[in-house]
Amino acid sequence: MEFQDPIDRFIEMYKRARESEIWEPEAMALATADEDGNPSVRMVLLKHVDRRGFVFYTNLESRKARHLFVRPRAALCFHWGRLEQQVRVEGAVELVSDEEADAYFATRPRGSQLGAWASRQSETLSGREELMQRLREFEQKFEGQPVPRPPHWSGFRL
Repeated sequence: MEFQDPIDRFIEMYKRARESEIWEPEAMALATADEDGNPSVRMVLLKHVDRRGFVFYTNLESRKARHLFVRPRAALCFHWGRLEQQVRVEGAVELVSDEEADAYFATRPRGSQLGAWASRQSETLSGREELMQRLREFEQKFEGQPVPRPPHWSGFRL
C-alpha cells in the first residue's frame, strides 16, 4: 500500500493500532531538551492528529513545557510492539490556540479538570493529603458551575 503523505500513513497505522488490542496506542515518548541541551524523555498521550501536527496537553509549569518554551523543538516516538511498528516524529513545537485548549479541556471529566487546577506539576508534595486538600479547595470553588481551563494548562502541537 502506497501513501503519498507521511501524515496519511501515520493516520492509517494509528487506526490499525487503535483497532488492535494494544494498550494505550495513543501513548508516545516525548523527548525535549533544556536550555543547555540536556535531553529528557517522558510518556504523554496523543489527543489529536491532523495535517497541522500531533497534539498533547500539559501543565505549562511542567518541566516539559519549560523545555519547549526555551527550545521549541521535540521528538515523539510511538511503539506498537504487537504490530511490530514504531513511528518517530521530529519537528517544531507551538502552543495550540486558546480556543482549541478550551474546547479540549471542556471534554475532560470534571475530576481531571479539577486536578488540573490542584496539581503543581513537577513540584514535590509533602504528601498525598496536600494534593487532596488542594483538590477539595477547587471542588468548593467551582461547586455547581463549569470548571474553566486554568491559565497554566494548554496544549502543544508538534
